[in-house]
Amino acid sequence: KGMGRMQIQPVVHVLDDDIAIRDALGVLLQSTGYGVRLYDRAEQFLSALPIEEPGCLILDMNLDQSDGLELQRLLTQTRSTLPVIVVTGYANVRTAVQAMRGGAVDFFEKPFDRHRLLSRVHEAVAMDCEAHAEHERRQAVLARLGALTPREREVLELVVAGRANKQVAAQLGISMKTVEAHRAHVMAKMKAESLAELVRVVTETKSVLIDEGDAPSSSV
Repeated sequence: KGMGRMQIQPVVHVLDDDIAIRDALGVLLQSTGYGVRLYDRAEQFLSALPIEEPGCLILDMNLDQSDGLELQRLLTQTRSTLPVIVVTGYANVRTAVQAMRGGAVDFFEKPFDRHRLLSRVHEAVAMDCEAHAEHERRQAVLARLGALTPREREVLELVVAGRANKQVAAQLGISMKTVEAHRAHVMAKMKAESLAELVRVVTETKSVLIDEGDAPSSSV
């Protein structure tokens, strides 16, 4: 559930410059059915961005040539939804707090319990699968909005704002019959079975776009 219609195999990315730990994690994760990609440098991982498949990143905080916290910041700047699980052989309270504030979903000190780590990976992957599914739903709604004619978008905007057909007709200078026809087309194109569903879908999508800073020029 939550992996989309195509059932895309989730991928767990492991970034650790300790080859023994990196390979051991790769074997463990593959045995549980995940796709696995292994990296020994931050630059190697960054070159793989953007990542299309759902999954998570297991990140060694103490890489030889880079800082795990800095990589977290870069992922945040790119608006990546990829959950990050931090591991380190040199844990301290300050590092743990910084990692969690940076968006890490958990923090493990080496040597870590493999079963507990695997359990957290399952949770992180499920979370990212849901994020991907939600993104697909939003994109589908945006595609439906894009299929509306300019007049249909005007009718949609007024209907979502709570205007009755008579008010829409008066404001747009068209007949009630024409409003009803446009409204029926809008409902069909938006695949909404009720007015309440139409309002909910459009309002939620508009809210998310504003939060992400991608609101279109139209008020819908």
